[in-house]
Amino acid sequence: MKALSQLIGQRGALSDVPVKLLAGPLLILMILGMMIVPLPPFALDLLFTFNIALAIMVLLVSMFAEKPLDFAAFPAVLLFTTLLRLSLNVASTRVVLMEGHQGGASAGKVIEAFGTFLVGGNFAVGLVVFLILVIINFMVITKGAGRIAEVGARFTLDAMPGKQMAIDADLNAGLIGEEDAKKRRAEVAQEADFYGSMDGASKFVRGDAMAGLVIMVVNIIGGLIIGMMQHDMSFADAGRTYTLLTIGDGLVAQIPALVISTAAGVTVSRVNTEQDVGQQMLSQLFVNPQVMILAAAVMGLLGMVPGMPNLVFLIFTALLGGLAWYLKRHQEKVLVTEEMADAPMPLQETPEASWEDVQLVDTLGLEVGHRLIPLVDSRQKGELLARIKSVRKKFAQEVGFLPPVVHIRDNLELSPNAYVLSLKGAEIGRAEAQPGKWLAIDPGQVSGQLQGTPTQDPAFGLPAVWIDAAQREHAQVFGYTVVDASTVIATHLNHLLHRHSPEMLGRQEVQKLLDKLGDEQKSLVEEVVPKAISLTVLQRILQHLLDEDVSIRDMRTILDTLAEVAATQKDPGELTALVRVGLGRAITQQWFAGQETLNVIGLDAQLEQVLVQAMNGNGAMEPGLAETLMTQAQQALERQEAAGEPPVLVVQHSLRAVVSRFLRRRMRHLVVMSQAEIPDDRTLKITTLVGGAR
Repeated sequence: MKALSQLIGQRGALSDVPVKLLAGPLLILMILGMMIVPLPPFALDLLFTFNIALAIMVLLVSMFAEKPLDFAAFPAVLLFTTLLRLSLNVASTRVVLMEGHQGGASAGKVIEAFGTFLVGGNFAVGLVVFLILVIINFMVITKGAGRIAEVGARFTLDAMPGKQMAIDADLNAGLIGEEDAKKRRAEVAQEADFYGSMDGASKFVRGDAMAGLVIMVVNIIGGLIIGMMQHDMSFADAGRTYTLLTIGDGLVAQIPALVISTAAGVTVSRVNTEQDVGQQMLSQLFVNPQVMILAAAVMGLLGMVPGMPNLVFLIFTALLGGLAWYLKRHQEKVLVTEEMADAPMPLQETPEASWEDVQLVDTLGLEVGHRLIPLVDSRQKGELLARIKSVRKKFAQEVGFLPPVVHIRDNLELSPNAYVLSLKGAEIGRAEAQPGKWLAIDPGQVSGQLQGTPTQDPAFGLPAVWIDAAQREHAQVFGYTVVDASTVIATHLNHLLHRHSPEMLGRQEVQKLLDKLGDEQKSLVEEVVPKAISLTVLQRILQHLLDEDVSIRDMRTILDTLAEVAATQKDPGELTALVRVGLGRAITQQWFAGQETLNVIGLDAQLEQVLVQAMNGNGAMEPGLAETLMTQAQQALERQEAAGEPPVLVVQHSLRAVVSRFLRRRMRHLVVMSQAEIPDDRTLKITTLVGGAR
């Protein structure tokens, strides 16, 4: 139905809806009827003529289409036209064998005309012409079109990921809208489906050509037997009568088949441009005057050779020479016109810059090499997109705000397996992943070695090996942590999101947090922002918390604390310290879930006194003291982690901010808490000292 509608009205849809609905079923019923019900010769004439007209229409539509998808219904049209020809062969065979003894007109005027007029009534000539048509159709046109469709389908499928990534990149860059992106994605999928369908549909025509040969042999042999045995005809009369009718029947079917095959070749062999086939040929074949001059010279030389048809060759020499002169003059006129157009107002050619030229950077970006494209392509069952969504959801649940959307695009400048994570246009992480392989990460207690490509876990820097899928079970037995390439990238992204969470928390995110809390605690929000503190100060406080891995999910406690202290304290650093005290139970729960006794790192009493005096003095540590503190804290942290305890250092409340800011420059995973943040119902036990013997 869709095929016939597109064929009849390629440039405009059919206006008669009932015709659209009935076209497909009527065509199928007509084909079945021709195979079952005997048809009179006049009906055969009508149907053969319709078949020829249909073939011409298909050829013209394929030539005027500017790209293959303009005639997307062609595979279905090819199937229906093939079935139509075969059913006509069945119907005409029935009439030829039953009524052929009465003469040429008994099988219809069309068959008689093709069997007598086109081949001069000579069945030998007709047989040769028929065989040549079948060979041209079968060996040349159909085979070539099928090969082009096969290669086109393969290359189209291989290019789909890149095209999809290009569409996503244009969408993310704002070059196209969502509707345009959906349309272009649909066109990419339709193009792959079209070439795949054409690859299969071309087999119909090849089978039709073979069926034509078989039908011709059957008709000739059957006609001889029926003519001599049933109608008492001589061998010569039966041979001449039935052979001419069979050849006419074959020609009237093979000529439309040849036209349809040509249309198939035109459709699949075209290159996508804004021109149809005729325009492409005229604009590319007859465009270079030098080519015309050389061709005219060759034809002229051949025309002067004795014994050649000199007049014909000289006529074509004159035509090609005249065409070369015309093209030369036309090019000169175009060149002069372009020069005149360029000369008067050169400054007006450059448009004025506008805000449309400003391209904002993506807050979060992921660029991948071409071998990683399948990981982010949903059509190839890439799991990375789903994992990134899970990472963002988990981050929002744990940290307390929704991170920006990760804009993904391919980058051919990267190495094939590389990927780059960026924040506000600046690179924050780069690594490589190997699709189809597994990353075996050494957590520090493995019992065997693996064969593979040594590397490091991009998230935490642990030693790792890229291994084949066959070694996965062995790696798990040895104690390795084994993850696939998508998990590696997602874990790396999750690590960087937590590390750079303060930079991702902007005013818009803070306002959305306030709006969300305002649905339940509107009065609290209005009391704090903007009455007590500004939105900017609240943003800085939340960023300070995130910088020390403190979740901001409990916005109610944060605002409650600020409502109490903001009237007397305005410094964001001091306000952050007071908010941490209010969140002390949550912070303790984060590192000591379910533990009554907290095994922590502590400062030696003498070192702590020196630090207090230094802070109360000029507010800065001497270089020697700073180096000593850094070295001893690093040693204490290593002992704490070796004992399997949380990396938590507890100091006096007045020292916490300074010590944390100083030590976390080198020891990012160290957590510095103040004694005021520890709940009263927890017991504090110092298991490792900074600056002491333990």
